[in-house]
Amino acid sequence: MKTRLTLFAIIALLGFVALTVLAAETLRLDALPGAGSKVRIEGTSSIHDWQCEAPFIGGYVEAGPNFPTSASQDIKPGKVDAKAYAWITARALKSLTKEGKPYEEKMDNIIYEKLKVTEFNRINYYLSELVLKETPKSAGAPFIFDSTGDLVVAGVTNKISMPVNVTVIGEKKVKITGNTNVKMSDFKIEPQKIAMGIAKTGDDVKIFVEWVVGQKTAAAAAKP
Repeated sequence: MKTRLTLFAIIALLGFVALTVLAAETLRLDALPGAGSKVRIEGTSSIHDWQCEAPFIGGYVEAGPNFPTSASQDIKPGKVDAKAYAWITARALKSLTKEGKPYEEKMDNIIYEKLKVTEFNRINYYLSELVLKETPKSAGAPFIFDSTGDLVVAGVTNKISMPVNVTVIGEKKVKITGNTNVKMSDFKIEPQKIAMGIAKTGDDVKIFVEWVVGQKTAAAAAKP
């Protein structure tokens, strides 16, 4: 009986050590307010193109040791240990002119209606797989990845693929950029009829992402 209890104790100790090591190797990088993050959506219609932006992306990245967080890091191409959750507030999206100036409130309201903002306050993204394709070719150049994840819009979830660049911009601070095409109909969003029904918006939209995340300082992490 004593031998059996000793064996159980050793197994429990090894399990605790393994969990401790895993936790130490996993780094959490949080979205950094005011760092220039944004989501831009561009679409078409039979009259003119349109675009809208949200000026902040929330969420975090849980990164393993083979995710780039330092410019001097030596990482080999292949699957990377990383998970991420990113979100924007649907009402933060605002229509813009080609010059980047506010367009009109009517367009904003159409966007909110299509996104069902009264039911679904956020647009969410959950990263499920990240594969490193290329390491930086020069100082300041990005790591190039392929990513796969679930995008949730207006309560509908679809798996999407997106090439992304990860650029180290500080110690344990990175900028993640990427873009991909999606169809509004995949999220059960019907094209908007405009100009008294004579024209309508196209089904294809392009999403551009710029997201800055980093490890919070002890003082920042302590804030509620």
